[in-house]
Amino acid sequence: MEQLVLDRLRIWNRRIAILTGIVLFACAAVVLADILLRRMGSSFGGTDEISGYVMAIATSWGMAFTLLELGHVRIDIIRSRTGQIGRSLFDLFALAVLAGTVTLIAVKCWPVLSRSLANSSRANTPLETPLAWVQTPWFAGWVWFALVSWATFVVALVMIRKGQFEQSEQTIGCFGEAEMLK
Repeated sequence: MEQLVLDRLRIWNRRIAILTGIVLFACAAVVLADILLRRMGSSFGGTDEISGYVMAIATSWGMAFTLLELGHVRIDIIRSRTGQIGRSLFDLFALAVLAGTVTLIAVKCWPVLSRSLANSSRANTPLETPLAWVQTPWFAGWVWFALVSWATFVVALVMIRKGQFEQSEQTIGCFGEAEMLK
């Protein structure tokens, strides 16, 4: 059951990562086209603004993928000196702190979006982008990251309670330099 939940989350996160990559590639193409147009004395204008929005959205959505691929940076000097149970508990604690932090970020993002929706806020730029257009997917990415974090935490907790420490480490552990060099 635990592995099924993780597999489904990984499938969704890979799809999201591919979509995010396509959006980043499209953004890079637009920026490149704008650079070429500037050489010819013209410009789209606003590519710096658009690329900033795309980066914020891509970052919020990419975090959940990175979590499940064990790509987040973690200082593990103490963790690496403990046994399997100790490593699992450190990993679980780190994930709980991450999930709590991400949840707080998502909660704090909502008033930003809510205010933009209520005021029909627009960017103070030449494009006058409606901020809700940008903040909605940005907020949704943080909510998704929080949900994935808590789901992963519950799965890891169940694994640890069942004594499946190796599976738990593969799910929420981290890879040190020594492991990476193998």
